[in-house]
Amino acid sequence: MVELAIDAAQEAGAYLRDNIGNIQHIERKGGEATNLVTEIDKQSEQIILRKIRQHYPDHDFLGEESGAHKISSPYRWIVDPLDGTVNYAHGVPIFAVSIAVEYNNELLLGVIYDPMRDELFTAERGKGAFLNGVRISVSRTSTLLESLLVTGFPYDVRKELDYHLRPFNEFLVKGQAIRRLGSAALDLAYVACGRFDGFWEGKLNPWDMAAGVLLVVEAGGRWTDYNGNSTTIYTPQMLATNGIIHDEMVNVLRTCFEDNHRS
Repeated sequence: MVELAIDAAQEAGAYLRDNIGNIQHIERKGGEATNLVTEIDKQSEQIILRKIRQHYPDHDFLGEESGAHKISSPYRWIVDPLDGTVNYAHGVPIFAVSIAVEYNNELLLGVIYDPMRDELFTAERGKGAFLNGVRISVSRTSTLLESLLVTGFPYDVRKELDYHLRPFNEFLVKGQAIRRLGSAALDLAYVACGRFDGFWEGKLNPWDMAAGVLLVVEAGGRWTDYNGNSTTIYTPQMLATNGIIHDEMVNVLRTCFEDNHRS
């Protein structure tokens, strides 16, 4: 399954790389002007789905574009064929393909492929995390003040602007700096390999984070909800860090939401 996931991610990634700048049609999902989908997203997912069906026709599938294909299998493939669609639609070369596999709701493997940099992130449960075949680990940054953080905002951010901006404002002054790549999969991969020290986001989907959270855990990091509790990829709120600064970030998030509740 790992070899198949890698092969599928690389083939879909090559398709994305070859077609950047060639989008013919853009749709807007759910009535949100910023929630885009293109024919490129859909074709990338079909490339991946066809490969999976050839080898594992009895496995379940959950894709961002085609939704759930349930065959009542304990195995589920979770796919984001183009994580970073808004970037892609604007010709910004920051996007990735993300593929994960669950067995009875437990993550088994994760693959994230960045075709523009030819960076392949892989992880298997209990076997570590790797970048282009070389083992990776989270950073050793010891304080929030020294940390480079990353985050993202949901497509409907305008509906709950303060909810999302209050943590951003707090981390902006309590950390070293904040970045926003526009791809949750790459955000998590970069935490796993030590480029970022922490990542938080409030409204993610399973396909946004399935492969990435396994990478973080297998690279020695930590993944919870905003309160520091164990969570799943089916809960949209998540925090992933190098583990060392995790409690500091949890404390900031708790304070933000206590303030939101009081207000």
